[in-house]
Amino acid sequence: MAVSPQIARLQRRLEAIPKSVREAVQPSLVQSGEELAGLMRQLAPEDEGDLKESIAVTAPGDQTPAYSQPGGSRVAGELEVLVTVGDEQTRYPHLQEYGTSHHEAQPFFWPAFRLLRKRLQNRTKRAVAKAVREHWKNQ
Repeated sequence: MAVSPQIARLQRRLEAIPKSVREAVQPSLVQSGEELAGLMRQLAPEDEGDLKESIAVTAPGDQTPAYSQPGGSRVAGELEVLVTVGDEQTRYPHLQEYGTSHHEAQPFFWPAFRLLRKRLQNRTKRAVAKAVREHWKNQ
């Protein structure tokens, strides 16, 4: 599969980030993922609690649960934290989020993301800026 020039450029730029900076940013990413997952748990409808229990935060280098939404099982990259919903027993989060012809939508995933997006972006920007400053101060 051919990689677009934009993706190749982004990959080169990410690889150019010093290892100390990448490692320093990871705790901030995990904190943001946990905060997002917490709000999703608050917003998720609860019948038996299976849906809330299936919300998982996958740290860099870890693998998401099988059957999770969106995208199923995969390994999180070095600079990404994945928040997923669903597991082997809970395979209906997308039906809950978007609804069906017999069931009205009860969104919880995207509303939580939209509510926290700016806050999480700002946290990440601050963590990156701090890590870069520390890296160059130690040079």
